[in-house]
Amino acid sequence: MKTLTHWYFKALEAIMVLCLAAMCIMVFGNVVLRHAFDSGINTSEELSRFMFIWLTFLGAIVAMREGGHLGMDMVVTRLPPRARRIALTLGQAMVMVCCAVLLWGLIRQHDINVANIGLVTGMSLGIVYSVAYVCAVSIGVMAFVNMVRLMRGTEPDQPLVSDHT
Repeated sequence: MKTLTHWYFKALEAIMVLCLAAMCIMVFGNVVLRHAFDSGINTSEELSRFMFIWLTFLGAIVAMREGGHLGMDMVVTRLPPRARRIALTLGQAMVMVCCAVLLWGLIRQHDINVANIGLVTGMSLGIVYSVAYVCAVSIGVMAFVNMVRLMRGTEPDQPLVSDHT
């Protein structure tokens, strides 16, 4: 299972790198075309926006795994071990609730997103926002695993909030 999880996150990171590289090339290419030839590629602007959406959601998944999301542990670190574990478990439960609300909203919005298309590319916005399903499920599963480990008394693989001081 660890190998599968490792490759899942490596694939997410590879997609993020490809999105960022493609965005840089398209935006830089458009700048050069506009300044040198007084023209541009319309689809590159829209595709860059779509890739930024993917980059943001995939980055949120990777940041959750690495404990890179903004966290305030000023109070939690001062709690006794049992109370700290309860507070962290409740925090992970709240993350799961947020993921469930996001997933519920995505499901309710699905038909509208599929019916809408990008003005320039003609791409269904259902494809663009499909990454939000991946994000909600992935972060929800990670929060669930963290919560189970906390309730069992074992520490999660990664710290829930990393220390970048």
